[in-house]
Amino acid sequence: MKNPHAFVLWFSEVGIHDVPIVGGKNASLGEMYQKLGEKGVKVPNGFAITAYAYHYLLEKVGIKAEIKKILTGLDTHDMKDLMIRGKKVRETILSAKFPEELNTAIGENYKKFEKEYGKNVDVAVRSSATAEDLPDASFAGQQETYLNIHGEKALLDACKRCFASLFTNRAISYRVDKHFDHFSIGLSIAVQKMVRSDKACSGVMFSIDTETGFPNAVLINGSYGLGENIVQGAVNPDEFYVFKKTLDRFRPILVKRLGEKHIKMIYASANSEKPVKNIPTSPKDRLRFVINDDEILKLAKWACIIEEHYKKPMDMEWAKDGQTGELFIVQARPETIESQKDRSILEEYRISNKGKVLVSGAPVGSKVGSGKVNVIEDTAKITEFKKGEVLVTDMTDPDWEPIMKIAAAIVTNRGGRTCHAAIVSRELGIPCIVGTNTATRVMKDGDIVTVSCAEGERGYVYEGAATISIKKTNLGNIARPKTKIMMNVGSPDIAFQSSFIPNDGVGLAREEFIINDHIKIHPLALIHFKNLKDPKLKKKIAKITAGFSDKKHYFIDKLAEGVSMISAAFYPKDVIVRLSDFKS
Repeated sequence: MKNPHAFVLWFSEVGIHDVPIVGGKNASLGEMYQKLGEKGVKVPNGFAITAYAYHYLLEKVGIKAEIKKILTGLDTHDMKDLMIRGKKVRETILSAKFPEELNTAIGENYKKFEKEYGKNVDVAVRSSATAEDLPDASFAGQQETYLNIHGEKALLDACKRCFASLFTNRAISYRVDKHFDHFSIGLSIAVQKMVRSDKACSGVMFSIDTETGFPNAVLINGSYGLGENIVQGAVNPDEFYVFKKTLDRFRPILVKRLGEKHIKMIYASANSEKPVKNIPTSPKDRLRFVINDDEILKLAKWACIIEEHYKKPMDMEWAKDGQTGELFIVQARPETIESQKDRSILEEYRISNKGKVLVSGAPVGSKVGSGKVNVIEDTAKITEFKKGEVLVTDMTDPDWEPIMKIAAAIVTNRGGRTCHAAIVSRELGIPCIVGTNTATRVMKDGDIVTVSCAEGERGYVYEGAATISIKKTNLGNIARPKTKIMMNVGSPDIAFQSSFIPNDGVGLAREEFIINDHIKIHPLALIHFKNLKDPKLKKKIAKITAGFSDKKHYFIDKLAEGVSMISAAFYPKDVIVRLSDFKS
């Protein structure tokens, strides 16, 4: 039996039932480290500083009563009040002196790490709250992570900052909204060997489609460098879909989308104030996928193994070590949004009287929202945001959550479908478009706009207030006729969503619709690309086909993708594909 008063427990000592002791993140890491290694899933070794250590700190140095006093009477909807009190609580924890016995326990266990990996070994220091990853609350990104931490002194400092981060403004606000008592929750800390993804790449992976809840696909996002950029939405990542049902016998990569990956996070120099920094990604690397097909398939298989072990859809973080070439899973938590939705009611948003398209990007969800634009590029200005406005920003991080929950819609320059803005918008049920590149430049304060995520794989922001209607259908009330009802699906983008409507497969998948909606370029323009006379057209085609030196292969791959997406969505039912009929 575990010592209930232990300050430190190694991953080899904890499992999924130890959330009250070491938090959701550590419990999951310990579970995978012990039980999934034999199935090929690699997890870097590490130890947990327990929630008992956190409570011991508050009691021993006598700051618990002081924190309670600071938070008494707090109004989380008053941004100024929240910021002032949150800062006071964090300062109270940061100024507290760690008890010597806690310092000793952390230091001794770090020395064990040094024996295994060498002097001043680099570690990641991640927060792991004891209320993390509950079925109806993700607590995603509520607390802090510190990467490339070297030496005992830096580790103790990072641990203190982790403890203080239990009281970030967004964490306080989130707990109040979810009716959690601040002191019934403890904070554990994961101290884990760094994976040198600064020399390679990293990303996020879901064992379910995050937009539709389609259960038979793994979604993988990836970018160069350390993983914080992708989680925060600082980059537009590569995106891959893999079909789970035939993964044991084929190589079923459904989709490969090249992201822009403008920057990458790497280790800073030894004498730098901060342990990590962002640098521009080279143009050559931006036009390459961060991982190859074998690695995509390996990650997808791991996602299936992890999902099978936990018996639920999972949200995972992965990293590739640039020194050894090995892949690792550095985090796994339950997916708490799409897997919880009631699929018996089909909700369809319809939009008419649309204005001019201002920007477009990757849509999150399938809703439509309208309101007045408020462009905010600095957290110092979030107090100026009003309920019902459309939040337009470069990217969000957890500090933005108090205003995200009152927004009519959210639009960002950067980020992919697994970034912070996307995850929180899904949880809140707010339409969001990420990765537009130009939203903060094009959209102007005070303008009325409509944000639409209801039109397939692209989300659009329209000028003015469009007409929005919602059609709800109770699928359980629809009687099935004796005749087979097969669907007419021409757009791969809506295939996953359409698969939830009662059907007997696809009677007509029109190839020319796949070409029009998914490929978007006439085959002759690709065959004769070098001879095209129109420079504007040539530039547009070059942008769409970035990453393909042979433009003909773009057409072939995208056509295969389109047919695959529709086939996968309705598997194992019949899907009849009709060859292209350009008359239509």
